Amino acid sequence: MLKIGEFSKLSRVSIRMLRHYDEIGLLKPFEIDPFTGYRYYHEDQLPIVGRISELKDMGFGLAAIGEMLLFYQDKEMLERYLSLKEAELQEAYDKMGQRLRLRLLKTAKKRLRKDCNAMKYNVTLKTLPERYVASVRMTIPAYDQEGLLWSALVSETAPLNLVPDDPCYCSVIFYDGEYKECNVDVEAQKTVKGQYPDTEHVKFKTMPPVTFASATYQGPYSQITEVNIAVAQWVRDNGYDYDGPTFNIYHVSPHETSNPDEFVTEICYPVKKK
Repeated sequence: MLKIGEFSKLSRVSIRMLRHYDEIGLLKPFEIDPFTGYRYYHEDQLPIVGRISELKDMGFGLAAIGEMLLFYQDKEMLERYLSLKEAELQEAYDKMGQRLRLRLLKTAKKRLRKDCNAMKYNVTLKTLPERYVASVRMTIPAYDQEGLLWSALVSETAPLNLVPDDPCYCSVIFYDGEYKECNVDVEAQKTVKGQYPDTEHVKFKTMPPVTFASATYQGPYSQITEVNIAVAQWVRDNGYDYDGPTFNIYHVSPHETSNPDEFVTEICYPVKKK
């Protein structure tokens, strides 16, 4: 079982929106504590909220999504709905610029013709040892604005001639207890050798060891929700609890390549045995 904040982070849907889904009957909590009123969700609900988000991105309204969830496993019926929406968007394409939604629809239709189990992620338990890092922590407008952190780190440490650690980990920690729609508390870190003075935004510090469940994948950041589902199921099935803020390790990032298909990202959730 997941608290609503944990479910929010794993699904990348804000608590505000999850409560709205509950109110309109689109996605009810698995359980509500009768004494505290706390909402709890099951790991098996993560694919459902993922479908809702995907269909929203394609341009479907919540009422239509509610109908589509009833027959989501019927590939022929689902493809029929997607084709109708594709035709609608194509008609409006020149006037309204629906390029992204059209691409999402075409990709979804291709996936329907493939084995649904073709894409799997291997989850492993790891320990990151104690490490010395250059770090920048800021509240940024949104998750896709991480570049602000890295820009500050690179520009302010350029005169210091940092020596990367071996191996060198470039990671981002997400401190909020839920998925935020704006004003995100994030910290970027790079492991380094030596000792350096702090700058205006860059702080140098030693990080303690951390044990975490992780899955590494290659491809665009839009896959993160699917990877989160795999990690959440592993945590549940192996008797662990979440134990700290999540973080990503960027093995191949936009710094190395402009092609999202070449990104290599490790999604990490600190855990402890129950």
